[in-house]
Amino acid sequence: MLVFILRRLIQAIVVMVSVAFIAFMLFQYVGDPVYAMLGQDATPEQISALRADLGLDKPFFVQFWHFLVNAVQGDFGLSLRQGVKVSALIAERFPATLELALVAAVLALVVGVPMGVYAALRRGSFMSQVFMTISLLGVSLPTFLIGILLILVFSVTLGWFPSFGRGPVTELGWWSTGLLSAKGWHHITLPAITLAIFQLTLIMRLVRAEMLEVLRTDYIKFARARGLHNRAIYFGHALKNTLVPVITITGLQLGGLIAFAIITETVFQWPGMGLLFIQAVTFADVPVMAAYLCLIALIFVVINLIVDLLYFVVDPRLRVEKSAGH
Repeated sequence: MLVFILRRLIQAIVVMVSVAFIAFMLFQYVGDPVYAMLGQDATPEQISALRADLGLDKPFFVQFWHFLVNAVQGDFGLSLRQGVKVSALIAERFPATLELALVAAVLALVVGVPMGVYAALRRGSFMSQVFMTISLLGVSLPTFLIGILLILVFSVTLGWFPSFGRGPVTELGWWSTGLLSAKGWHHITLPAITLAIFQLTLIMRLVRAEMLEVLRTDYIKFARARGLHNRAIYFGHALKNTLVPVITITGLQLGGLIAFAIITETVFQWPGMGLLFIQAVTFADVPVMAAYLCLIALIFVVINLIVDLLYFVVDPRLRVEKSAGH
């Protein structure tokens, strides 16, 4: 187990260094931060002085090493557009994005897994066909279109939910949340549904396919021959083995929800990292873009490590294989 964790940590470090290198290359090829900070009317003396202050006059690999050291400390410099520390901007926006992603992930799991189980156990039924049709629509329709349709129906036509913003938030130290008030839940409902629909349909189809596959295995037939009740077979044996690939997809999709909430946050003007990244791309704010790229990579690496460790909890066969290998 310890060797497995160490191997994963080494892989994670290699991935993070590679992503940091890609992020560093943004500074080399996406605009010139000196001209962005001083403007086109700057004198050559001012340009040279600022390059020296920023360390841009040093060799390439020296600059990259300084970038790595600062990135490990969470220091990505100043935003070229707003003139404040990038770490402060990320810390301000990250709670909104994480809150939205977690609500969407929970919604996708709570709704998607039961729908997938029902569609597998009641194949050919009317509701099963309805669920499969909904899943096809959820996979096919683009996220921005789903968001616009929800706004049109529930905000403009019915007036049930607000169409933009996060609503009032409660400050808990350095963290802020809108989930402690009814208005906060009111604001997050439509963005969370929009972000969750694709993940929900993906989980539903995966659970259905895996459940059908597991129900055909020999140990399920043996369980039936022993006279076990269907409830024990379906939920005590079949569903537990179905959850292994579901954990993989759900874990990686949580990282995807955080990384690709850009469209949802833009449609609903949700004040998270996705909207911040879109604004950074518009203004070529390279430090913000680099920080966003490194943070998303770190989230994926951490989630992937957690998913690998959860395998040992859910699937005892992996523990047996590891023991036999040693």
